[in-house]
Amino acid sequence: MLLTCRTPLRISFFGGGTDYPEYIEQNRGAVLGMAIDKHIYISALKLGAFLDYKYRVSYSRHERVQSIAEIEHPVVRAVLNHYGVEQPLDISVLSDLPARSGLGSSSSFTVGFLNLVAKILDLRFTKYDLAEKAIFVERTLLRENVGLQDQYHASFGGINRFDFLPGNRTQISPVRISGGTLEILSQTLFLVFTGIARFASDTLDEQIEKTKRKTISGALEHMLTLTDQAVGVLESENPAQMLVDLGAMLHEGWETKRGLSQKVSNSTIDDLYATARKHGALGGKLCGAGGGGFFLLLVPPQARQAVTAALSPLKMIPLRIDTGGSTLIYS
Repeated sequence: MLLTCRTPLRISFFGGGTDYPEYIEQNRGAVLGMAIDKHIYISALKLGAFLDYKYRVSYSRHERVQSIAEIEHPVVRAVLNHYGVEQPLDISVLSDLPARSGLGSSSSFTVGFLNLVAKILDLRFTKYDLAEKAIFVERTLLRENVGLQDQYHASFGGINRFDFLPGNRTQISPVRISGGTLEILSQTLFLVFTGIARFASDTLDEQIEKTKRKTISGALEHMLTLTDQAVGVLESENPAQMLVDLGAMLHEGWETKRGLSQKVSNSTIDDLYATARKHGALGGKLCGAGGGGFFLLLVPPQARQAVTAALSPLKMIPLRIDTGGSTLIYS
């Protein structure tokens, strides 16, 4: 039987940068974001013993190896080794959008692969377990400088606020957005690919060092304030005013984020955003740590045609919410 796990990517609205342990150790952290209807699909099929390899892993590369230690994909190798998976497996990966684009794809992959392995081994993981175990894989086993929000977005789905509390606790608060307001929001959210693939670590190294030295504490505290305010905006019963307020806050947050590191933005990204705003976008921000990837825009229906034409040949990708989080599919 072919087993597939579908796990959403995410957009982060506010609070990015306050979800790193280097910040949380001395301050409260909180983020607000949304799982989106763009996914990573990971499939696994148990292999027969007659093949000349034990593990086949297909992603941007194709690996056929005899042992887990030979697998080059770091997450696949780390998870299979940690959980002692002995079954021969054929593992395939597909994604709606490219990796290294600021949408939390690495954490979505980790959550999805853990979900898949848990099913293969008949383990019982809650959504909270999946997020926590993904953080363990990325930060402890692989020693990657990742934040703590992407894993929760991927696992739970929906629009949520995550508060990072003392004692390594995370409080999950779904945003109480009405169906009508969510529909209006869905009609205005778009991604535009900057054409620049990036590695988050290239930007994060400088930001984390500044966080440790407390030279960007003011900016991060302001981003926390925007997170607090944005929940109320999204829960508003006036969709038209919600869009105006959210657009202004996204713009304010992006201007603040640009000050976290010299590597967050560049002239190409700045020109893209300026053009979109000139033609009617209410606000926006670069997704992820910065340096490239996808730019999120809030574009009201009456400005969609003008913004689309102004940004051509770049494509505007419409977004909707994913409410299910990481989900197993059988075939």
